[in-house]
Amino acid sequence: MSGNKVSIFQGLFLFFYRVFIHRRWFHHNPKQKHQKCPSHHGLHQEHDLSHHTLVFNVEGALLRSNTLFPYFMLVAFEAGGVIRSFLLFILCPFIGLMSYEMGMKTMVMVSFFGIKKEKFLVGKSVLPKYFLEDVGLEMFEVLKRGGKRVGVSDLPQVMIDGFLGDYLGIEVVVGREMKMIGGYYSGIMEDKKKLEFSFGKLVQEGELSSSHVIGITSYNFPSHRSLFSQFCQEIYFVRNSDKKSWQTLPRNQYPKPLIFHDGRLAIKPTPINTLALFIWAPFSSVLATARLVAGLNLPYSLAIPFLAFSGLRLTLTVNNNLISPDQKKGCLFVCNHRTLLDPLYISYALRKTNIKAVTYSLSRLSELLAPIKTVRLTRDRVQDGQAMERLLSQGDLVVCPEGTTCREPYLLRFSPLFAEVSDSIVPVAIDSHVTFFHGTTASGLKAFDPIFFLLNPYPSYTVRLLAPVFGGGLSTFHAPDDVKSKFEVANHVQHEIGKALGFECTNLTRRDKYLILAGNNGVVKKKK
Repeated sequence: MSGNKVSIFQGLFLFFYRVFIHRRWFHHNPKQKHQKCPSHHGLHQEHDLSHHTLVFNVEGALLRSNTLFPYFMLVAFEAGGVIRSFLLFILCPFIGLMSYEMGMKTMVMVSFFGIKKEKFLVGKSVLPKYFLEDVGLEMFEVLKRGGKRVGVSDLPQVMIDGFLGDYLGIEVVVGREMKMIGGYYSGIMEDKKKLEFSFGKLVQEGELSSSHVIGITSYNFPSHRSLFSQFCQEIYFVRNSDKKSWQTLPRNQYPKPLIFHDGRLAIKPTPINTLALFIWAPFSSVLATARLVAGLNLPYSLAIPFLAFSGLRLTLTVNNNLISPDQKKGCLFVCNHRTLLDPLYISYALRKTNIKAVTYSLSRLSELLAPIKTVRLTRDRVQDGQAMERLLSQGDLVVCPEGTTCREPYLLRFSPLFAEVSDSIVPVAIDSHVTFFHGTTASGLKAFDPIFFLLNPYPSYTVRLLAPVFGGGLSTFHAPDDVKSKFEVANHVQHEIGKALGFECTNLTRRDKYLILAGNNGVVKKKK
């Protein structure tokens, strides 16, 4: 009797697995079609693809992972908030039981419903980083050899346009459009037939008729199968087993360097990572509060050991040739900008409580909570120069001449103002690492930047005091005039910090960053 019960349970389990999971999620297709489909390995043997048009399926043939959940979780969290992202996480197991198309529609509805189109910046500022980290090197090398590349995707157009067009240089991107209601996303995508209609329109307009068209799609998913068979002379298929052996596209092979990206999440929100994130959330709130209270109220002799015990890591490297303290003027510490806590960590590293900092766009909350004196700069060269000279006459000063933070291993252009106000300049190379949350934002509320940094379990800072340089009229570069000298000093300091950190120096500015990430110039207009 017991044996019969076991066999019945086993039969029910096998039935459930085959019907609801194996058949719906993996979408096996008839064997006879698969046997006639050539593998994508044949494209690697093709020597010249420059006269061919390559039409590829983005999620099936370009990305290494087989799940799209992390990308919709990024949209839900960054554009919709914590409640929306938690709802998507709760639905994750049920989405796994749905068909591919139904699961896609469900994730789109949860992630996009009610989001204003004009304020949706995640597609260009957040998603490209995670998409680039998921690109398979082997397929990228094939696409790079193609004459014209056309990306076809089941994902909404607003999610893939920035990644494919701006960073991979794909000439034509065909995704699914979203239906709108009064300027807000309804959470409903246009039907697949409209996507095929858009693709057919490209053919009629002559976009694909000038060359031999080769299609590259997924072996395991039936998405766009009819589209490829209708418009492509050759079709190559990618198996999920092939993807497992693909390498990740190295950063130095990105067609366009990824210098700026936004968003609070610092990890790819896979289901496992998202679960860890929500489990950590209540503990992180208590820990961040304790760190904040200790950092603001305890003296350095007690605060530093407590913060280290709570998980904060600070590594200090000091150059032996530091400038001796000047009796008339303080020392100017010039550092690259990683988070708003840069001056505070320099203060902790030097154990100096009377150090001051100047910064741009400091929120009122951060200004009130800062344990060291902070002064806002006005972007007026004369006023800012006078303010910095006045602060230097009172003691040491920290300045971040980039004017804004940069998360990636790049340095923005250094403003030369600091070279005019002090002869005692100490370059400071700073780097920071986080686990769950970024402590910076371009489009969010900057007042919460330090809070998000403190929410991480083991945030770390590295502070390196480099060899001093001389600015102002006493520059050692002996330029013919002072104007040229200050730029040379600024470039020299930037180069030394970049060399110490292994970062690449650029001529990009704060304005470039905010135009890319937030669609503005980064200047907040004062209310009259």
